[in-house]
Amino acid sequence: MNTLNSTSAVSVRVDGIHHRYAGSVALESISLDIEPGELVALLGPSGCGKTTLLRIVAGLVGQTRGTVRIGNDVVDAMPTNVRGAGIVFQNYALFPHMKVEANVAYGLRARGVSAGEASATARRMLDMVRMSAFGNRYPRELSGGQQQRVALARTLAVKPRVLLLDEPFAALDKNLRLDMQIEIKRIQRELGITTILVTHDQEEAMSMADRIAVMNAGRVEQFDTPEVIYDCPATLFVATFIGTANLLPGNLMARDGFYEVACEGGGALKLGQALPFSEDGRVVVAARPEHLALTTQSDITLSATVEMVLPMGPSFVYELTLSDGRTVKVTQPRIADLPRYAAGDRVGLSLRAGSPAGVFSA
Repeated sequence: MNTLNSTSAVSVRVDGIHHRYAGSVALESISLDIEPGELVALLGPSGCGKTTLLRIVAGLVGQTRGTVRIGNDVVDAMPTNVRGAGIVFQNYALFPHMKVEANVAYGLRARGVSAGEASATARRMLDMVRMSAFGNRYPRELSGGQQQRVALARTLAVKPRVLLLDEPFAALDKNLRLDMQIEIKRIQRELGITTILVTHDQEEAMSMADRIAVMNAGRVEQFDTPEVIYDCPATLFVATFIGTANLLPGNLMARDGFYEVACEGGGALKLGQALPFSEDGRVVVAARPEHLALTTQSDITLSATVEMVLPMGPSFVYELTLSDGRTVKVTQPRIADLPRYAAGDRVGLSLRAGSPAGVFSA
């Protein structure tokens, strides 16, 4: 079997990738080891370098330094169609003059596969993406979601070793986007194919990926599971880019068995641990809304005024103003033994016991 053309679980490794060309994003020392059958999301704001990195893996862009491996093969000198990377573009890139089945069979025919075998494979792929009834239509006769399924079928027909998805849901409306996320996850799991997804949508990355590489300004700031990235962000950028974070500056001091942050504007926060930064001095605490609790005011709480209360199903979302004018959001379960506050109430603000709030050097 030609390993470069088999759909199977293989690893992808990029080591020390640098990319410096005029007019494009500069990548700095990126190293990722993607496990066989894993779905990894490259997540970050526009211009952070995630699409450039994907194109380097695909062989559409050359790096200035570093190595790309697919399975046991160093593929830097190989073109895309030989290295075993199949890419689904944001705009689908279907041939408008070809019917759906011909579009899916195109890559096989270009590789010298007979017309009969290519047509049979195309029909199997269309059945896999639930488009078997549309093989005789033209792309213009399909919806955006249907065109995306055809583009996916065409890519999978040539049995790539790694599937690359470049913002594949960007052109779809919200409801259709969710359907396609579920569908692609199903197919990816069914085939066991290693997949790299480029997205700027954190919810998409958090729900689909086994691990996420959070990128910023050409660097990977953290590469870990969605749960670890959310609960234990490695940098302040990750803490603020993923989810919602309240930023509370102050001075960190180690106490007997715990830490305390004397916050600007008065009051203090008590922490069981200070991670990733634990040295005494100026810090910023990044606390998720669910990591904070409303209590009565005391010397070890922050003084706050309730500005707004939003009932959100099983929870209340409180918007508060601290004594220094800073705005804070707190999420609290809507249960009987927790008091409900109203706009104008004066409250104390503390960290819930065991909450993994991040502490970063200021």
